This record gives sequence, C-alpha cells and structure tokens, in this order.
Amino acid sequence: MATMKNKIPCSADRLGLLDPQMIKAVVEISAFQIGHQYLSENRVRIVEADDAQISSAVIGNSGLYEQTIRLKDGHLISKCSCTLPEEPICRHCIAVLLEYHRWSQPRQSRKSKDTPRDVKATTQPEPQSNGNGAPTMGQSSSADVKLSEVMVFVEWLQPAIKAIEQAQSMPLPPPIAPGEVSNWIQTIRNLEDRRRDSEEVQLKLESDMRDREAYVARLSQQLQASTAEAKTAQATSQALQQELATYKVALSKVAELSGEVSRYDGQLKSMAQDFSSKGNQLDRLAGSCKQVAEALNAITKQTAPR
Repeated sequence: MATMKNKIPCSADRLGLLDPQMIKAVVEISAFQIGHQYLSENRVRIVEADDAQISSAVIGNSGLYEQTIRLKDGHLISKCSCTLPEEPICRHCIAVLLEYHRWSQPRQSRKSKDTPRDVKATTQPEPQSNGNGAPTMGQSSSADVKLSEVMVFVEWLQPAIKAIEQAQSMPLPPPIAPGEVSNWIQTIRNLEDRRRDSEEVQLKLESDMRDREAYVARLSQQLQASTAEAKTAQATSQALQQELATYKVALSKVAELSGEVSRYDGQLKSMAQDFSSKGNQLDRLAGSCKQVAEALNAITKQTAPR
C-alpha cells in the first residue's frame, strides 16, 4: 500500500485482508502504538461492517469519535470525527482496522473448515438459455442447492424471523450438509449476531453518553458554584478595598495629629523649662525676702522700748 492523506491505494479486495503488519507499514509508528493500545483496552465498537465498509466508534482519551472506513476503486478511504493531524490514518481508524482484522479471522477460519480439503476443482456447466438470454426453469445457480434443503431452510426461516422480531434467540440451524443453503443460514445468523452486537454497542454508547452528560452536568454545577464564589470574593474584595481606603484616610489624619502633638510637646517642654527657670528665680527671691524679713525682725527687737 502506498500512502496519502486519508486515502491509501490498496490492492486488497477485502478489509479483512489488511493485517497489522500491512497497517503498521504505512502509518505513523506512534499512531499505530496508540491504536493498538485502544484495541487492547477494548475501546473499539464496530457498529456495522462487511468486507467493503466499516462503521465504528472509538472511545478516545478526549471523547467518543466516529469512523467510516471503506474500500472503493482500489483505495482505502478513512474518515474520523477527530481533528488529529496523524497521516494517512489517525489512531482511531488504525484501532478499528486492527479490531476488524481480529474479528474477521474466526469467520475466515470457519469458512475454511467448512470447505472440504480433498475436493477437486470442477468446471461448472454454463446455464442453458431459453433464447432470450435468461436461464431456463429447473436450472440452479449452484450445484449445492437442493429442493429438500430449500424446504428445510424455509421451515427454519419462519421461526427465525419470528424470533428476530420478538428479540429472542434464533432457533438452532437444521442439520444440512455444507453448501449454498447452509451458507444462507450462516449468513442470517451472522447478520443477527452483528445486529445484537450493534445493539450492545449502541447501549454501551448511550450509557457512556449518559455518563458523560451527567459528568458535564456536575461540571456545570461546579462551574456555577465557582462563579458564585468568585462573585462573592469579588464583592468582598471591593468592600475590603473601600475599608482600606478609609483606613488610609484615617491613618493620614492620625499622622497629622501626631505631628501636631509633637509640636505641642516641644512647646510644652520649652514652657516647662521656662517655668523651671522662673521658679528658681522665685526661690532665690523668696530666700532674699526671708533674709530681709529676719533682719527687720532683729532690728525691730533691738529698737523696741524696754
């Protein structure tokens, strides 16, 4: 296979023939490793598939992605809802191809077991024409088709259809030798198995979707609560800023008062020093007055008449 973005020229005529080595040879090694990891972790859900086209979904690390892979005009064309730049196939499509290859192997082995090993190839006769190009009545498109087997198939088909309509288990296949009719029965059983698998995948996807919706709802509630808390914190911050501005004004006034108190304190100290100096002077004056008074008393006593 040669590579180009989302489109790979491919010589295989069935998707089941694309084995892991062929896929690994044309994709990015890191994408292949991650796709193989998705496969081992059972993240791949094939919704509908045949040898020409696959519809699937993969649970990636960031969500659920849908894929469509098909063989057309000798090319393998892949589409995925992811936006990864991996070329030529993203990790999700790689995981789907690996899962389909693993899923298709048991079918191929069952077909090979149903085919007798010792049967020699024979040349089928060309159907005779009735003159207008259509096969004549009574001719069969395959030598394996027998009227008795067709009748058994019709008898089995009626309860099988009823079981499918009522979502019940299909009846066991009738004992028919390997051939065209047994292939019809096996095809119907395979389609029913795939339908049930698709229903299981759909239920799983719906369950995952509900879980994700619940998770998103919880995140939304947490976001709303966080938004409310942020608004409350913002209002509190604004109130604190207003209080801080008030405190700054008050602090400025206190600083002014402190300056005035300092000035008054200096004046009071100066006045106290003046009072102290004048007090000393008064003390000395008082002492002098006392001495004068004592001297006058002494003179008075000396001059008093006897």
